[in-house]
Amino acid sequence: MTISFDRTGQGPTVVLLHSGVCDRRMWDLQWQSLADAGYEVVRCDFRGFGETPAGTGPYSDADDVLELLDTLGIGRAALIGSSYGGKVALELAARRPELAAALVLLCAGQPGRPPGPRLRAFGRQEDALIEADDLEGAVELNVSTWLGPEADDETREAVRRMQRHAFEVQLAAEKEFADAEPAEGGADGEEAGDAGAAGDGPAQSPEPDLSRIDAPCLAVSGARDVEDFRQIAAGLPALIPGARHVELPWAQHLPSLERPAEVTPLITGFLAEHATR
Repeated sequence: MTISFDRTGQGPTVVLLHSGVCDRRMWDLQWQSLADAGYEVVRCDFRGFGETPAGTGPYSDADDVLELLDTLGIGRAALIGSSYGGKVALELAARRPELAAALVLLCAGQPGRPPGPRLRAFGRQEDALIEADDLEGAVELNVSTWLGPEADDETREAVRRMQRHAFEVQLAAEKEFADAEPAEGGADGEEAGDAGAAGDGPAQSPEPDLSRIDAPCLAVSGARDVEDFRQIAAGLPALIPGARHVELPWAQHLPSLERPAEVTPLITGFLAEHATR
């Protein structure tokens, strides 16, 4: 499958990888700024998000991104990932160190790291709402959990639209897959709202060796975020040679949406200093 994408600009390539609450539209506020700064910019939708259909069997989001980049003839790029997109960026950079010119990780997940108590509690609450057919409640749970007080009403509504669409696409695919299960042998669905999709969901890859990453890396955390993501960002400098951690005292989990006027220059400034030009 070639996942849905946009491409614009000229220059060194920057790839934008979205969070598991949003889709590629979350980068609307950085898209043109990066192109204006002299980069070719690519953004994509993972399976079950935006314009990419949900998966119908085992797959890997990292493999999907690699297939897209190979199709586009891109062999080296700066990878910018938010939350789950940051987790995918780490996997890509560890598996293909020659691909990553630089990494900017915004409240990123970490491959192979089990969720802590608060994330598990969130997952149980989200599951319960979806099982009760309270899709709007599940959407609001995500908006209130992942967006902090700096996000304005327009941003909150944009995240609602993206998360609602992802739920609808993934749940419809899960239903279709379940209806076909007796004839096809079936498979377990991925948790709704997670960064996977329907069917078998993302395949479990071996935990990548992050010490193989040799790209300059900026790991950003939000002081208001769930502790899992704060701990991941703070711990990455010990795992990735040369990585730097910056904590934003005002941020929750989606800083590029909460204060784009502050985060966009942070991204472009790091790329100007570290990405291959």
